[in-house]
Amino acid sequence: MTQEKIDRINALYAKSQTEEGLTAEERKEQQELRAEYIHSVKRNLSLQLENTVVVDEQGNKRKVQKKGTKRVTH
Repeated sequence: MTQEKIDRINALYAKSQTEEGLTAEERKEQQELRAEYIHSVKRNLSLQLENTVVVDEQGNKRKVQKKGTKRVTH
């Protein structure tokens, strides 16, 4: 997500809070930009978690697992 798109999200929000409000076209643009922003945040968090390692009290390291997946132990 580019800074220009984030700035546009903020501008549309600010305009929505005025008496003028948003046009139907602007509301649609705002919804699309918000959806793109949420997708971007989720994708970035997922990538960060894929590279996260948990260290237990004994010093054992293990990668973070997605909820619902089972860790294979040897």
